[in-house]
Amino acid sequence: MTKLPKFENAKILVVGDVMLDRYWFGDVNRISPEAPVPVLKVERVEERPGGAANVARNIAALGAQATLLSVVGDDEAGACLEKLLSEYSNLTALLHRDNSISTIIKLRAIARHQQLLRIDFETPPSHEVLHAALADFREQLPLADVVILSDYGKGGLAHIGEMLKLARASGKPVLVDPKGDDYARYRGATLLTPNRSEFREVAGSWKSEAELNAKAEKLRTELQLDALLVTRSEDGMSLFRANEVLHEPTQTREVFDVSGAGDTVIATLAVMLASGADLPDAMRIANRAAGIVVGKLGTAVVSREEIIQDMGL
Repeated sequence: MTKLPKFENAKILVVGDVMLDRYWFGDVNRISPEAPVPVLKVERVEERPGGAANVARNIAALGAQATLLSVVGDDEAGACLEKLLSEYSNLTALLHRDNSISTIIKLRAIARHQQLLRIDFETPPSHEVLHAALADFREQLPLADVVILSDYGKGGLAHIGEMLKLARASGKPVLVDPKGDDYARYRGATLLTPNRSEFREVAGSWKSEAELNAKAEKLRTELQLDALLVTRSEDGMSLFRANEVLHEPTQTREVFDVSGAGDTVIATLAVMLASGADLPDAMRIANRAAGIVVGKLGTAVVSREEIIQDMGL
């Protein structure tokens, strides 16, 4: 690929579990007298959109148009998430408020770039709010070029089967970031993007590339997927399509934090496909974007300019 396609006209609909990522940054100089644990003196607090919200802001950071559909609690964290997302003019957040739940929060305590502790707050959304979100999905679907279903296993995609059917019936490519060990619910997706450990949980371990290829093709066929992309950390990415396996090696660089890298991968894939690129080219650019984002601390984003500079275009 000699140049990147233009991204500004690409329209991506993102549906899934959103969360607020909170970071407590500080330093540790002593051990608590109450228990054998370090005492973090907090010097700075940061808040960033997480989960499907991080996918949407990655799309916006690339310069494409993102619409995010999800559920939050009627609370301070939900309001904070809305405020953070409103900073992107090319991101429309349709967040249903559910007063029966608390917005999902992942709180990380960090000292000298090392994570000391993570605390999670979460409750599943109500059926009534999920039905309202499905109605919104039907309304937004015709406006999108590509659909992303970002599953973090928090209950926000209870109607994923219906969403897949609606999207495929409309001729929209559907990219799914999966969770758990029941992949039957993703049947009929255009592309599934598990990481290495997620794929191993479903398909079992392998001892050779040939065995990996066989397991991937078996899963791809069983789920009636157009393609399966396995992200393999330091081993790069492998794309499996009918009678074809493509591998993209990782870019050698220093890794600070892999959290959110999968969000960057699926966001970049969607933007590339919506901009007219084919899947192999989309994978190559997504691999570049992932290599850039793991060099940043916490859930982060990559711009189109950073990818261009990284590729030397």
